[in-house]
Amino acid sequence: MTRTRWSGLRLALAFAVAGVTLGAAGGGFAATEDEQIALNLANLLRAGRAVIAANQDLINDPSGGNKGLTGQVVLEEAIARFQKSNDLDPRTVDPDTRMGQLFQAQMAAIEEVVDEQQGTINREGVGFKGFVPAVFGRLVNERFKEKVGDQAQIKVTAPVELVRNRGARPDGWEREHIEGELLDPAWPKGQVFTAVTEQSGREAFRILVPEYYSAGCLACHGEPQGEIDITGYPKEGGKLDDLGGVISITLFR
Repeated sequence: MTRTRWSGLRLALAFAVAGVTLGAAGGGFAATEDEQIALNLANLLRAGRAVIAANQDLINDPSGGNKGLTGQVVLEEAIARFQKSNDLDPRTVDPDTRMGQLFQAQMAAIEEVVDEQQGTINREGVGFKGFVPAVFGRLVNERFKEKVGDQAQIKVTAPVELVRNRGARPDGWEREHIEGELLDPAWPKGQVFTAVTEQSGREAFRILVPEYYSAGCLACHGEPQGEIDITGYPKEGGKLDDLGGVISITLFR
């Protein structure tokens, strides 16, 4: 197995994200094509979650009625956010390339998931809808896998003791490197972990992108530990800048 290291929003009711941008590889090394593809996918996912985070008041408005937060609206806002830190419009990437194919699948997943949640978003008389960034991200990643799971997979996981959804528990490889690298106090904040390894019997490029708690996250994930938050889960007792989540991306070769 070969390893490389690469340095790289506030999410209400979810995770903060350390900035990871292309073209600034740690140690002066350029990112490989796999790294560029994976980090682009991670950044578009985070942009979409940021849109859902920014619209929580609208989503949770109990007055009901069509709020206009359609899949197309969310996707366009996500792309606009993505472009602020990436000199790239995912809509213009050649769909015959690997990056273009994966972008098309991810953009379609974002739009489809939000459109399928219109009943929840527009529901009258309910003040907390539960359509938070973490739920949005999970649904988008599941839909993405349905579309291109033989090519690539995206998962949001975390240190095992922080995982709320059992389906998001880290696999053996993820747990090994979350605990061995990302949780190491000496690990530089925001630096990702990458490796070429075997996954499901195939050679694959894998990347772990760390995400950290911001002040906005601590309303659900902070102290006092054990107190029930608005989503119905006990708080983890996290502190500002603690590792709160990890975007794990696999690109099959």
